[in-house]
Amino acid sequence: MRQIILDTETTGLDPQQGHRIIEFAGLEMVGRKLTGKHLHLYIHPEREIDPEAQRVHGISLEFLAGKPVFAKVAHEIADFLRDAELIIHNAPFDVGFLNAEFAKAGIEPVGKLCASVIDTLAEARDMFPGKRNSLDALCDRFEIDRSNRTLHGALVDCELLSEVYLWMTRGQESLAMDIEVELPGGDAGAIQFERKPLKVLAASEAEEAEHQAYLDVLDKAVKGICVWRGLASPAQAEG
Repeated sequence: MRQIILDTETTGLDPQQGHRIIEFAGLEMVGRKLTGKHLHLYIHPEREIDPEAQRVHGISLEFLAGKPVFAKVAHEIADFLRDAELIIHNAPFDVGFLNAEFAKAGIEPVGKLCASVIDTLAEARDMFPGKRNSLDALCDRFEIDRSNRTLHGALVDCELLSEVYLWMTRGQESLAMDIEVELPGGDAGAIQFERKPLKVLAASEAEEAEHQAYLDVLDKAVKGICVWRGLASPAQAEG
């Protein structure tokens, strides 16, 4: 599956109030490895940038002078994203802006253009309920170096998010381990270790007697028959 780590910077918070995308960044990942293919664009928004937004990303309207408007790069962005799975931190924000921009350019929305969308913020909230799950907080939690990130630039955020996503989705994919060892003669070979069946030890007669005595105590405590009486003991199960 081709995946795109995606981030945008905007003039404000709400595309329904006329705010626009001013920076787009996407990094391609295939087989959980960055391919080196990316798309990074600065875009003139054809409107003012809210001061609060500019304090976050540091992009001024003066800097964007001479940059293309979204209509000029819309199809380039759509072609880059087509059929990919998008990985976005706080996906509703970026997808909402992209859909608003695509609608102006006569391009289908992200839901039809792309295979699917993964929201790493939503997944982080499931993994770490009640904790801070901003991109900065996740980088700190996974000990990812963000020393070169002073402002929220889209490209550097994508690079950080790619590392965060890989940490969040790490897992053992097989119960067997392939370990490269040096064999006689200098050849490297793989030795596979497989889990052996677990040995099951049944309770002894003395342990079974102790168990029954403890159940008698529980019966007295509840003034009746405790729930454990309804479960077969190991000895009964074997019989």
